[in-house]
Amino acid sequence: MSDFQTIRYRREGDVGTLTLARPAKRNAQNPLMWWELTRLGAELLPDDTLRCLVVTGDGPAFSAGIDLVEGMAGLLASWAERPAGGLTVDEGMAAAGVFSWIPSLGCASVAAVRGHAYGAGLQLALACDFRIFAEGTKVGLPETRFGLLPDMGATVRLPRIVGESRARELILLGDTIDAAEALRIGLANRVVPGDDLDADAAELAGRLAAQPPLAVRGARRAIDAAWHCAPEDAFRLALEAQIRCLQSEDFKEGLRALTEGRTPRWQGR
Repeated sequence: MSDFQTIRYRREGDVGTLTLARPAKRNAQNPLMWWELTRLGAELLPDDTLRCLVVTGDGPAFSAGIDLVEGMAGLLASWAERPAGGLTVDEGMAAAGVFSWIPSLGCASVAAVRGHAYGAGLQLALACDFRIFAEGTKVGLPETRFGLLPDMGATVRLPRIVGESRARELILLGDTIDAAEALRIGLANRVVPGDDLDADAAELAGRLAAQPPLAVRGARRAIDAAWHCAPEDAFRLALEAQIRCLQSEDFKEGLRALTEGRTPRWQGR
């Protein structure tokens, strides 16, 4: 795996762990981190042996959001100085879409969030399938305080997770909420003691990694399609995924394991 300066990636068996690695900056995201995240995504997307990705932060915070110096006062400020029409949507997507590869992985993902996750930090967690929060964690989307809006996926993903009404509150008001409230509204899947966060994330990742890969991949895509496609098209996509499962070696292995009273050995084919 490539060497990085602002992130780390390690692989243990079927599970990969992505760690934001700017602890002195509370893992604030700068252009270099976005570039390295994009590079990592390009390396992981074709890897069909990865069974789960855990996303976490080094130090006491998951991510403080965009680096105020290199991001807000640097790249974004330079964009703001361009004449009208000088910044295209495609150019903006290159930065705004740095997390988009996570939902496109062939495996599920888990965000292990401690301390705080603000702005782009929370949007990174929203890109994952599951979010485990340490007790006392605070999260929010404060972009409106700067005259901006969250454009790294929150406007698409947050309403799906917590419902449109709560998403409007969090996005339009820029409110900060704690882990208990995040659990209550469905933003967090679990809230655990801080000392247990890594172990609980690893336990969930291990359970996900042990699931049949083709079924997990097909189910995730079918769930996403239910939000983005017409009902009939989403239903068809789910059935297509089911047919691939029925005709797979994994399904045959599942039947054999059931007959023989043992745990299936999934191969992802």
